[in-house]
Amino acid sequence: MSVKSLADEILKRTVNSGRFIVAIAGPPGAGKSTLSETLAEAITQAGEKAAVLPMDGFHMDNAVLEEKGLLARKGAPETFDVRSFLATLAAVRADDGEVLVPVFDRSRELAIASARIIAPETRIVLAEGNYLLLDEAPWNGLDGAFDYSIFIDPGLEVLERRLLQRWYDHGYDEDAARSKAYGNDIPNARRVVDSRRPADVVIRTFRVLGIRPAVSGRGLR
Repeated sequence: MSVKSLADEILKRTVNSGRFIVAIAGPPGAGKSTLSETLAEAITQAGEKAAVLPMDGFHMDNAVLEEKGLLARKGAPETFDVRSFLATLAAVRADDGEVLVPVFDRSRELAIASARIIAPETRIVLAEGNYLLLDEAPWNGLDGAFDYSIFIDPGLEVLERRLLQRWYDHGYDEDAARSKAYGNDIPNARRVVDSRRPADVVIRTFRVLGIRPAVSGRGLR
C-alpha cells in the first residue's frame, strides 16, 4: 500500500470533522515512525495540518525502571507511563488549546518533556506506537480512542532481521545483539501481533511515492 493512498483515505474520512486521531500501531521494527512522519508530510502536502504524537515519549525513565526491576525489559508494555499517555490523548481530543507532548531521544535513551507542539489548528493527529491496539490492561483503555487505525505487520521473519540489525547498528556484537533482540524486542513483537484489537486497515509494507520523507537516518521503528 502507498503512503499517498493512506493519506487520501484519512483525508476522505476527515471531511466535515473536527480533531481526527489516527492510531499507527505495530510491533517494534515494523516502520511506525517512518510511516507516521511520512504520512504527516503527505497530509501537509495535500493542504491539511497534521502532527505526530509518539508513544515512545512516555517511556519511564531508566531510574524508575531500575527501581522497578524492569530496566532489562525497557520497551515492553509495562515500561510506559500509560496513565500520562491516556491523559495527553484526552487533551488532544478535547482540542481546547495547545498541547505539549514528550518525545523520546533514542541517542540518550530518555524522554524529553514538552518537546513537540500539537497546535489548536492541527486537525489530524497521528498517534504512533507499539501498544496502541494492545488488548491488555491498561492499554485496552485506549479502545475507542481513535477515529481510524492502521496496523503494520511485516511478518516475524522480517522483524527479526530488522531488530537484530538495529542492535548491530548501535555497535553491539553478534551475541549481545541476539541477546537484546531475542530477550526483549522479539517477545514484545510477538505480544503485539498475538494480542491486538482489530484495526481499520492492516498492511504488511508501505511505499513512499512522490512524497519527501520527513525522517532520515533513524531506521524502521
